[in-house]
Amino acid sequence: MSASIKDVAREAGVSVATVSRVLGNGPVSDALRLRVNKAIEVTGYRPNLSARRLRSQHSQTIGLIVSDIRNTFFTSVSRAVEDAAYQAGLRVILCNTDENPDREAMYLRLMQEERVTGVIFAPTRETALRRDLDTLGFPVVLIDRAGPQSTVDAVVLDNAEAAAQLVDHLVQQGYRRIGGLFGNTSTTGRERHEGFVAAMQRHGLKGEARFIAPTAQAATEATEAWLADPDKPDALVASNGQLLLGALRAVRESGLALPDDLALCGFDNESWTEVAFPALTVIEQPVLEIGRSAMALLMDRLADASRTPRKVVYPGLLRERGSTAKK
Repeated sequence: MSASIKDVAREAGVSVATVSRVLGNGPVSDALRLRVNKAIEVTGYRPNLSARRLRSQHSQTIGLIVSDIRNTFFTSVSRAVEDAAYQAGLRVILCNTDENPDREAMYLRLMQEERVTGVIFAPTRETALRRDLDTLGFPVVLIDRAGPQSTVDAVVLDNAEAAAQLVDHLVQQGYRRIGGLFGNTSTTGRERHEGFVAAMQRHGLKGEARFIAPTAQAATEATEAWLADPDKPDALVASNGQLLLGALRAVRESGLALPDDLALCGFDNESWTEVAFPALTVIEQPVLEIGRSAMALLMDRLADASRTPRKVVYPGLLRERGSTAKK
């Protein structure tokens, strides 16, 4: 026979109410919490999560919905969210949408069915622009992508300024024919394109931009086609880590050399960008801070559901490396 909550209380020498408070992350002393957790371990007690969920109307679980878990930006942010959730006594359900609005809608319904405490969400552009994200029955915090007038809390990079930093750097290095590859499914790609265009205009230049699916394969194909054009750019900006990887692969497969034949730079300071030869110039995003801030906003929202939505904007850090050396 499996152990009951009464068995735990008896083993710990406390009341059933105290055990319930520990299980529900309620107010008890550290010493009592330690004693009850030890008793749970000794007795082998497993709480009935379904019953607790029905009683409390939420599951002590948060949803984390990302667009592409293969993108190490989201991997790192997910780790930061999970660490912060663990410290808060919350579990995490991780969902991957592959930039598909239908899958986003399915996972949001799942979160409603699971009665989650809240959701941290990296939406497609289509979903980010929805005006009803604050009516789902749980608080939502957007990460990486957010509409200009979002009705929910959000943590994002200053995308336009970050893209402008890359353009300014390339111009300072002597490059003039600058092209850009931008993801076509998110507000992030659009905002980085806006910063790219504004910086090019400020320098009196006209750059060409191509919007593609935000995958390495799409970037490889687009870059190979671009490099075969007689009027190809002499420098290229990629708007996320997957596009940067795909563009680099195309350069290698075309037999070209960085930066002699093409300067290449982009977003996300992934480990491979440092060990590539030459190392790649990138915008580094504060991924850990983004994840932690998202959890902090979620906890603040749970504490005060009526407060005005907040948008936390982080600057990007330019890491200058050999792939954009002076022309």
